[in-house]
Amino acid sequence: MRTHFCGQVDERSTGETVSVAGWVHRRRDHGGVIFADLRDRSGLVQVVFDPDAKAVFEGAEKLRHEFVVRVAGLVRERPAGTVNPNLASGRIEILARELEILNRSEPLPFQLDEQVSEEVRLRYRYIDLRRDVMAKRLRMRHAATRALRSYLDDAGFVDIETPMLTKATPEGARDYLVPSRTHAGKFFALPQSPQIFKQLLMVAGFERYYQVARCFRDEDLRADRQPDFTQLDIETSFLSQDEIMTLMEGLIRHLFKAVLEVDLPHPFVRMSFAEAMRRYGSDKPDLRVPLELVDVADLVADCDFKVFAAPAKNPQGRVAALRVPGGGALPRSQIDDYTAYVARYGARGLAYVKVNERAKGREGLQSPIIKFLSDAAVAGILERTGALDGDLIFFGADTAKVVCDALGALRLKLGADLKLVAHAWRPLWVVDFPMFEWDEDAKRWLAMHHPFTSPANLDPEALRAQPGDALAKAYDMVLNGSEVGGGSVRIHSQALQSTVFDLLGIEHEEAQRKFGFLLDALKYGAPPHGGIAFGIDRLIMLMAGADSIRDVIAFPKTQTAACPLTDAPTEVSEQQLRDLHIRVRLPSAVS
Repeated sequence: MRTHFCGQVDERSTGETVSVAGWVHRRRDHGGVIFADLRDRSGLVQVVFDPDAKAVFEGAEKLRHEFVVRVAGLVRERPAGTVNPNLASGRIEILARELEILNRSEPLPFQLDEQVSEEVRLRYRYIDLRRDVMAKRLRMRHAATRALRSYLDDAGFVDIETPMLTKATPEGARDYLVPSRTHAGKFFALPQSPQIFKQLLMVAGFERYYQVARCFRDEDLRADRQPDFTQLDIETSFLSQDEIMTLMEGLIRHLFKAVLEVDLPHPFVRMSFAEAMRRYGSDKPDLRVPLELVDVADLVADCDFKVFAAPAKNPQGRVAALRVPGGGALPRSQIDDYTAYVARYGARGLAYVKVNERAKGREGLQSPIIKFLSDAAVAGILERTGALDGDLIFFGADTAKVVCDALGALRLKLGADLKLVAHAWRPLWVVDFPMFEWDEDAKRWLAMHHPFTSPANLDPEALRAQPGDALAKAYDMVLNGSEVGGGSVRIHSQALQSTVFDLLGIEHEEAQRKFGFLLDALKYGAPPHGGIAFGIDRLIMLMAGADSIRDVIAFPKTQTAACPLTDAPTEVSEQQLRDLHIRVRLPSAVS
């Protein structure tokens, strides 16, 4: 049907007769000569319809936007002054000798260069994907997965598929359940991750496994989440935490070089969880923003300002300062806006100090709270923050969580508003996570990562004695403020795994019911093993400069986990429900 792709016809084909096919991207009538830009996945080529070729010209008069056509004709150089240097085919045009209309198109619900709502874009996703920006993103996704597979293949990893219908396991989100027709009243679960199966593959002796895996989580959605998503799942045996991190760092460096021709820093920054929270208020810090949090609790613990003094004396409290270079020029209205912004994160206010003339001490400062602070506290705050004339210092004082959440978010907002964000890639590893976190409501320990993560250098007895002090052999890869990958060294000892289950309040019977097959496997020569999973959707979103992972997924769901294209989810027939032994009971408020 065609001899060439549209975007690949260039001056090397001058004088040749070629055949191309695609969509009519644009049609223009110039004084009796008709021009059409023909588009396929490779790009555009200009076609000229001359009235001397009467039959072909008459066909060209019928062409409309997005008609599907095949054209055969002579490749010739464009006339002087009409060259388009932005196109690979911009120096030539095709003089049409044959025209075949393969299919017509009704007027599109929106034009490809038109800005429309996401709901409309997803309803007509097959049209949205014709847009050049979307096509480029999906081609980038293809190039990325190819680069990832290539690196892992060369490193001796084996691509192995794991089941899509499996057993419900706690991964931190609700499962998508699938009723069984053949086992009445029982359910499969779609995998939240292949976690347990990849551990079993290590017990089986494969040593290096990977999979581009579909995962499913029925959780609250936002821009960087989807109910069904894709991750690059990896597991290794006989490698230490440092060796796994070095290997995976090489993977991401290879990815960026192969796809974007970008050389990422070597090596990546490594930062403990405690340092990340202390300096940036986040376990996924964006290092492109130069602002940092500074602890000042010791300086204000004895001041008369209870808003500062109370959390400064509280073991679970924190008082931190955030210096904004040149922030003294911010108007009061802007400061009020930032106060309202941090309230979303539980902050009850946002104290501040404007540094007009540092050399004058408190006399050179402007703030409603300055009268409550001693000279020593003022001097200490100025010294510790490094504040200069014209700067602004914001303060957070509350529980450590509220301060980290509020000032961590404010830091990023200030970076964006004041254009402080560096145009660069800033990857890092966050390590030394706490093994557990205490749930005050449930009065029990929760796993910071998942219950299969190994503690760092603690045997079962020591772990049981001091769970709150235990660090995990866990590691997250962070890129420009987004977590793109997370993993850990796993527990390969049945005794240690049972201890962790006990600390998490998972009783023996529950553990056997949920994970008995894994616990059994650990008895039969399980090797030391660990791994990581990368969120492919999120990685591609960052690499493509998109705002949402929905912009790098061919057919995504909305933020309410619905598909406007297929109208899923939908009701099913009574017969299907009977076959599955299911009766639907709707909430009483639903008619």
